[in-house]
Amino acid sequence: MIAADALLSAYASGWFPMAVAPGEIRWYSPDPRGIIPIDTFHVPRRLARTLRSRRFEIRVDSDFRSVIAACAEREDADGNWIDHEIMESYVALHARGFAHSVEAWQNGRLVGGLYGVSLKGAFFGESMFHYVDDASKAALAALVERLQSRGFTLLDTQWVTDHLLQFGATELPRRRYLRLLDEALKVDATFV
Repeated sequence: MIAADALLSAYASGWFPMAVAPGEIRWYSPDPRGIIPIDTFHVPRRLARTLRSRRFEIRVDSDFRSVIAACAEREDADGNWIDHEIMESYVALHARGFAHSVEAWQNGRLVGGLYGVSLKGAFFGESMFHYVDDASKAALAALVERLQSRGFTLLDTQWVTDHLLQFGATELPRRRYLRLLDEALKVDATFV
């Protein structure tokens, strides 16, 4: 298991771990780095309708372990970077109050969500999943609303994917990202 203090130190320096094979962890600090600007987060029209319908009940940290397990399942199709060691490391980080899940529930069942790490004014998104259309998107919108209301300044997505582009995700050179991270770490924001 990766020690919580080592994980937090890595995040504060712009690094994050991924399993490349069972029991083999590598550390990454991509250049360019993906972020979603919190103040200009874009909610696509169809998702806005879904959010207005209140189709999902949004919860925070009610079942962190199930969220990360579902993310690991999803990753299996594309190559699993969430192995047992990663999972247990983030569960331990969650127990210390630094890793969080935002969950979409429907009829009492977890149907989508995401998890990440909160450190001062920065939130580092790790992975998301859905079993029902728009469930992970609803969780992402709820995450951004929470970050906005609590004074966070940085939402790190690690890389930009086609999926994240629709929300306004953008890439920054690592040097610029590290300046934003440094500023975010001076902000006294709390996730819960």
